[in-house]
Order: sequence, then structure tokens, then C-alpha cells
Amino acid sequence: MSNQQRPPEDESLRILLTGAGAPGASGIIKSLRATEEREIDIVAVDADPNAYGFALADVDYTVPHGEDPNYVNQMVQIAGEEQIDVVLPLTTAELFPLSRNRDKFDATVMVSDPPALEIANDKTELYGFLEAEGFSVAPEFRVVDTESEFLAAVEELGYPATQVCFKPPVASGMRGFRVLEEGSDRLTQLLESKPNDAVTTLEAVLPVLTSGDSFPELAVMEYLPGAEYSVDLLGMDENVGPVVPRSRERTRAGISFAGVVEERTDLIRAATDISQALGLEYNINVQFKEDDSGDPKVIEINPRVAGTIVMGVGAGANLPYLGVKYALGESLPPVDVEWGTRMVRYWQELFRTPEGEPFHLGEGSKPTHTPTLQR
Repeated sequence: MSNQQRPPEDESLRILLTGAGAPGASGIIKSLRATEEREIDIVAVDADPNAYGFALADVDYTVPHGEDPNYVNQMVQIAGEEQIDVVLPLTTAELFPLSRNRDKFDATVMVSDPPALEIANDKTELYGFLEAEGFSVAPEFRVVDTESEFLAAVEELGYPATQVCFKPPVASGMRGFRVLEEGSDRLTQLLESKPNDAVTTLEAVLPVLTSGDSFPELAVMEYLPGAEYSVDLLGMDENVGPVVPRSRERTRAGISFAGVVEERTDLIRAATDISQALGLEYNINVQFKEDDSGDPKVIEINPRVAGTIVMGVGAGANLPYLGVKYALGESLPPVDVEWGTRMVRYWQELFRTPEGEPFHLGEGSKPTHTPTLQR
């Protein structure tokens, strides 16, 4: 944590929020604004100058992508000019640059240490770690980087008798994820499935995987057909704060659109133990999926605030703000989760005038303008 002087709890707090165009930015901003403890000023940044989250923030800046060599310097400059107290990253690509350069900020950067990120962000490293540490929630998997290894792994995991899935070791959302299913009706898929359907056949993907200069590294793993859960928690050095499991009943492109906050003690225990074993800190998200016997297995960890963390906020656990309080070194209040709370997400439109001023449609379809400072 930074040694800068912290603002008293009755004074406004300035948060630098990255990834203002991320799908979950709206819910996270709402979560931060929901506290009655203090006023919060949000300075939002994104690589997209038209990021919708800019309209929800007090100040906004366009910055390079996280991998850009100028990204860190621009972030440090913005944080200094805006007198930022806490930096809250929303996107995976920014975690390593921010973690490796935390000492350049006067503000506290809410991201884990690089060694913990190395394991959490890489599925092959993560699955191997869980297996080596004896976690029962470790999925069966193989790491491959040649065609022959891929074919052997697919067969060893039961294909074609059972479904098998694969994904690049480092990827976010549903990027690169595919499920192999023998005899899949490609015509029916073409005519009746949406273009982002992940189900395919070995015969369909093999020519694509072998079309490059080299075979890509992949994590091939058992297919988990059961219910999917996402667990949000707060890592605090040796301790773990509130842990909130939520079902993912309906998803689109990896984003939850419907679910229920459930008191799953098995998931709470597993997520807590994994976070402590890895040494993760601040807001963490662990995703589980049940196998055909109903046993949960880890499919990935997001070592950052999750896009649908707002579901837990609606149930009484404002984990984004609690994470900020922890970053500031403040004591955390007790949390009373209202288990069984259900959330359904829906679309909302953001418009901009020809001059660039953002607005939403108000009553009677008349524009209700919400000014924002553009930089």
C-alpha cells in the first residue's frame, strides 16, 4: 500500500478507474457511488475515446492500451494531476503493467503482486498449481503446443465419446474457448445457433489450428456440463474478506445477465483457500463449473474486480467499495448478505450530441443531458 496521507472518511475520495468501456464499468461505478459514507469522484480512463463509462464519471481521459510502452507514464501523470487516492483496474491487460510499476504512483494501486498474477492469469499455470497443492476443485487438463499433443490430449480426455474443451492459457471472456462434440450437426448450428456458439468438431478446428506458422499453446480440459458459479471475494494479505458466490444462469460473451446470490459454503471455502494459497489481494473473482457429478471445478480466476460484482452489491455486499476501504487501510464494517437475491441485467443506451455531449433518454423521450468533462 502507498504511504501517502489518506483522506478522512468524511471527505471526498478520488478513484482512477481504468477500462471505462468494459461491460461491467457501469455496475462498478454504481457500486462505488452507492456508499453513503463519503462522496466519491471518479476519474475514468479508456483507450476508446467514446467509452460509454466516460458519461458516468466526473472526469475522463483517453489513454493507450495497457500493453503500450507509454501506458504507465500516462497513468502516473493522470493520477498525479488528479490527486488520485486509489487506482482501480477493470481490465486484465492492465494488471501486469500496473502491478510492476506500483511504486511510481502516490496512490494505492488495487492489484496483486506479479508472481500471484503470473499463476492466476495463466490457466495452465493455475490448473497445475491447484493440482500440485491438492485442491479437489482442480480440473483434469493437458497443456499442448503441437498437433500430435493436441490429438493425444483430446483422446485421453475422452473424445469422441465425451465432449472436451480447450482455450488459450491466457485469454479473457470467451475468447478462444471451444467445445469439441463428435457428430455435431454443423448445418443445424449454422442455421439455428448464434455466431458465438462455442460447440464445434475436431474436424472443423484442426485445419484452423494447424494453419499458422506454429501450433498454438492450448489448455485442453475436461468438459464441465453442470451449473456455473462466480465467486467474488476480497483478499487482504493473510485474510480473506466477504466471499459472495453467485450463479451464472444466463451469460452472453462471458458476461452474466441473470443469476442468484447463493450461500454455497463449499464454494466459499474453496475460493478462500485458493486466494490465500496464491497470495492474491484486493477484489478477486473465482469461477467454478460443476462436472457431471455435481462437483465444482475451477475454470478460471480473474485477479481483479469482476464485471458482474454488482450482483453482490444488490445483496448487501459492496465489495468494490470495501476493496477501496481496504486499499486505504481503513477498517471494514460487518457485511450481512441477503442470500437468494436475484439479478437480471438489461441494455441501456447512451447517446451523444453532435458536439459530443452525452445524454440518456428521459421521460417522454426527451434528452436529459449529463455534462462530463472531456480531456
